[in-house]
Amino acid sequence: MPDISEKGIKMPASPIRKLVPYADAAKARGVKVYHLNIGQPDISSPQTALDAVRRMKNTIIEYGHSAGNLSYRKKLAEYYGKLGIDVSLEDILITTGGSEALLMALNICLNPGDEIIVPEPFYTNYNSFAMQAGVKIRPVTTSIESGFAMPPMKEFENLISPSTKAILLCNPNNPTGYLYSKEELEQLRDIVAKYGLFLISDEVYREFCYDGLEYHSCMELKGVDDNVILIDSTSKRYSMCGIRVGALITRNRRVTESALHFCQSRLCAPAIGQIAAEAALDTPGEYFDEIHREYQERRNCLIEGLNKIAGVFCPMPKGAFYTIARLPVDSAENFSKWILEEFEYERQTVMLAPASGFYHAEDRGIDEVRIAYVLKKADLLNAVECLKYALEKYNS
Repeated sequence: MPDISEKGIKMPASPIRKLVPYADAAKARGVKVYHLNIGQPDISSPQTALDAVRRMKNTIIEYGHSAGNLSYRKKLAEYYGKLGIDVSLEDILITTGGSEALLMALNICLNPGDEIIVPEPFYTNYNSFAMQAGVKIRPVTTSIESGFAMPPMKEFENLISPSTKAILLCNPNNPTGYLYSKEELEQLRDIVAKYGLFLISDEVYREFCYDGLEYHSCMELKGVDDNVILIDSTSKRYSMCGIRVGALITRNRRVTESALHFCQSRLCAPAIGQIAAEAALDTPGEYFDEIHREYQERRNCLIEGLNKIAGVFCPMPKGAFYTIARLPVDSAENFSKWILEEFEYERQTVMLAPASGFYHAEDRGIDEVRIAYVLKKADLLNAVECLKYALEKYNS
């Protein structure tokens, strides 16, 4: 039998999805599984997007422009303009989800062996994207005790070496829910300007900020037009994860020219997905007002319930729809398997994402889990009750 590549061997399994066989087995036994492991909202997609797909009259689903449909990019530029982000359609390339945009950015901005600084915990697929691009992640660790606040800038500077080419940020943050302030972003701006680094900013959760806090984009930062690359996606904003449409946005012409070559190599982004995404831009503001209230209520009831469980600690997230919780267990991964394999409470159980997979170092986050509050409040409350009894039984 021929050997597979070293890269194939080292490609990590997703902590979000790798326990799926255990969940499937639980469902086969007739157990209801509350999926807190994955950011798949149960909010309906915008009617404008659904109607646009239903009205399609195409008799052939053709290739599209490699940079993305012109009409969609024009409307996206208008959308960003309303947010205070001044970009033209030439600054925007449509990608197959935000994942492709980020992978393109890594391949364009860094050579194999180069280093990128990332606050951890971070979105787990950053590890796999970096491995695919041959890039080394240098993590700046944040702590659950501080609510995962951004560390002092000195900690970033201490990691900068001749191999450092970029800083990667997710704001609001997945998996912690932390929302970076304008002042924190300006401090990062000063560092990337001083050392000539790229600032790759993953901002797919911008609509989800709570408690009156305000989102600020790295694209608004002054004096670093050529440094900043914005990663965006329709998946969470419009509850349309399956259409796989994202975007890479930058004012750096060398980056957009190179990105277009990457886009041409994969031909085009999803044709039907772009139709839905373009129509979604006409979603009325009431849609976002309603889901904002809903997510904030879900967050409040989840965090309150978690912190009432003996031994559990969970800070209050400021944005997105995720949180990291510390559990009174020796291994969150073992517990997450056990709760699917061997536990049920009133024919119910919970699927969690072990948080160790959201760190770069293998010894971090071993007693933590990431939880997505994308289910209705009644389901979240049932899931918290299951978790309470599961921890009691596991530790007994």
